[in-house]
Amino acid sequence: MSGMWNEERPFAEGVAALAYCNPFLPRRVELERAALGSDFEAHGETWNPIAGSISSPNVAKIQDRLGARIPVWRDRLLTGSTTKAGDLALYRDVVYYALYNHYAEELLELIKAEGSTVRMPNWETFLEDLETFLPAEIEVQGRVPPDLLLAWFFQLRRAFHHIFRSIYGSSLPVAELRAQVWQSVFTHDMRRYQSGLYERMRETTTLITGPSGTGKELVARGIALSQYIPFDSRRKVFKADFRDAFRALNLSALSPTLIESELFGHRKGAFTGALDDRRGWLEGCPAHGTVFLDEIGDVSEEIQVKLLRVLQTRAFQRLGDTEDRSFEGKLVAATNREPEAEMEAGRMRTDFYYRICADQVRTPSLQQQLDRSGKELTLLLQVIVSDLVGPENAESLTHEVADWVVTHLGHDYPWPGNFRELEQCARNVMIRGSYRPAHPATLTPSLASEISELSLDAETLLRRYATLAYHRTGSYVGAADKIGLDRRTIKAKVDPEYLAALRSA
Repeated sequence: MSGMWNEERPFAEGVAALAYCNPFLPRRVELERAALGSDFEAHGETWNPIAGSISSPNVAKIQDRLGARIPVWRDRLLTGSTTKAGDLALYRDVVYYALYNHYAEELLELIKAEGSTVRMPNWETFLEDLETFLPAEIEVQGRVPPDLLLAWFFQLRRAFHHIFRSIYGSSLPVAELRAQVWQSVFTHDMRRYQSGLYERMRETTTLITGPSGTGKELVARGIALSQYIPFDSRRKVFKADFRDAFRALNLSALSPTLIESELFGHRKGAFTGALDDRRGWLEGCPAHGTVFLDEIGDVSEEIQVKLLRVLQTRAFQRLGDTEDRSFEGKLVAATNREPEAEMEAGRMRTDFYYRICADQVRTPSLQQQLDRSGKELTLLLQVIVSDLVGPENAESLTHEVADWVVTHLGHDYPWPGNFRELEQCARNVMIRGSYRPAHPATLTPSLASEISELSLDAETLLRRYATLAYHRTGSYVGAADKIGLDRRTIKAKVDPEYLAALRSA
């Protein structure tokens, strides 16, 4: 094969695809394998989240190969080598991938740095490297301005760091959750995102659903800290501090009047105790910030109507005021209730739901995350115990708690309180040497016994299995995903008496 790439085109195409892929999906590994061929190094499950950092052995190998090949490809382009359609765009994408990984560790240091502003001290070096890799003489369409390119690189690095750090675990359900959150930030098509959506994604509300205690606020934080922030090339700083981008409000803890005051603000005298004008959270949220409304399913219809106007027009008024004000940031909401059931019961307006459901993320239950080997349990306990006793004392207590759980609760314990219950279990074992669940699981073994004894007909078995799945996941959607049935089928098959027995066990 002659021309621009010779026999290296498959490698270049694999690298270009990697530049725009979701790092938490198995496809990322497939692309690494396609690019490296026999040099590919397997490292754990296909959803292993080590990708996105130069610490990945395959990313490092790709980067080394690019370091040797990019100067050759560049010189071929500069000397008029025969090119085919798409060669210039392919070279551009390969350069962007290499440049991002070249600066990955430096960008990580910016994320970890303290201070009220995030400064890029090596901006001139970045410009020089970009000019070296992709000189102006190579006339390629879609060339990204340097300041915008750096802003994207910084966003990518922050997104990988915060999504990985905010969402604990290494199981497949957790990897799938991380992939969902990545899409909430960049969509499933990163090329479309970079063509203009990066400035508009804050207009789309994200709704996080899932059982209590499954880390919905952590998901919201991961989304908030991963938003696009422009770079000011004149001052060499990013125009906003991502660390000040997340404002969380638990709506279930406030009265309706306080919710309105906290969200929208108020004028002096708007209600008893309103002694001064006050700016609300929506008004105080910067353009690149995020307001997180936890327990959105608990708000009254009146507040739903006011929030609906914010979602439709980005406008609102302070309590006691008639002046329209603007909400510039992103809204993320969460609920442990089933929105479909809330609408059927008349507690959630359908127009409100269809405004907040454009982007949905569902958090898996703890039981869905755990495996029978105990590996995932130990990993999660390491995180919990390190916070309890410090890293230096974590190992022995982690093994003590894990052994106690396996011995006394078993692998099939449903963890109805999810991650929050696991935290309390660790504290109990640390203090008392044991843990007593509020609702011991007793019905799962009896169901297994009934199955082994062939004492259930097919219809009863399906009803009990669907009910058990609904009980453990906390929703029709979660149960449907777990056992491979339609959500409406799950809803029709749930046995109220068996469900009541499960809940009281």
